[in-house]
Amino acid sequence: MDLGLVFQAIFLGILQGLTEFLPISSSAHLLIVPYLLKWDSALLNSLTFDMALHLGTLVSVLGYFANDWKRLVRAGAQSIRERKIGADSDRRLAWAIVIGAIPGGVVGVLAESKIEEIFHAPHAPLAPWAVIAIAALLALLGLALFIAERVAKHQRELAQLTLRDALLIGAAQAAAVFPGVSRSGSTLAAGLFLGLKRDDAARFSFLLGAPIIAGAGLKSVYDVATETAGGALGGNELGLYVVGFGAAALTGFLAIRFLLRYLRFNSTDPFVYYRWALAGLLVILALFWQ
Repeated sequence: MDLGLVFQAIFLGILQGLTEFLPISSSAHLLIVPYLLKWDSALLNSLTFDMALHLGTLVSVLGYFANDWKRLVRAGAQSIRERKIGADSDRRLAWAIVIGAIPGGVVGVLAESKIEEIFHAPHAPLAPWAVIAIAALLALLGLALFIAERVAKHQRELAQLTLRDALLIGAAQAAAVFPGVSRSGSTLAAGLFLGLKRDDAARFSFLLGAPIIAGAGLKSVYDVATETAGGALGGNELGLYVVGFGAAALTGFLAIRFLLRYLRFNSTDPFVYYRWALAGLLVILALFWQ
């Protein structure tokens, strides 16, 4: 196995684990870093490898919130049996996740592959205009977070979340199909606009993202299985998937723990400033990087 490709797979896995949960856009970083470092591996730049990394972050969110998932699945099943939600906060949260995931799921099925082709044609370098577009989206979502921090009341808890709130946050999540927006960033901003406390907004963001990541990850598993059965992927290639997956899972778990603790007492402003700085750097690179 090529050690250079192993390093790249681990690096991209770490990058995915960090940026999937920090509000700075994983899709933007996974497009930009190979572009800047001139990593041209067709496998590591493929949508399938990207989805394998997302499977790693799915393991992160399932593992970190394991007790929550057990409770929510049980509450959801009980609500179906009894045909009512009632005042139980776990039942409301379970259905909020289901309803909130619908917009992102629909947009993902209809548009994700097309948007990927627009921003990054297969086996071709990232176009300068695409880099500028990603920079603009990074800056705009940063502005949304900046405003949300200043108009938010930071008073509502997760137990007070309504199904309407969930649908609005889910609609914000759907916008993350565009590189540079960020699933965690868009849903966190929406939660803040709706008055949620920062850590509660982040917690719902992570729970809400799990069904979307799972759907994309399962498609990745199917694609990899198909390519393996057809002989397109050998042991070395599968090894790169494994190390990238593992790096994303471990780093993602640590990123979730960090962000939830951080947001209990701190604002999202450092992430806003990072997004703006990165956006400015990308515009300069797009204009002058050869």
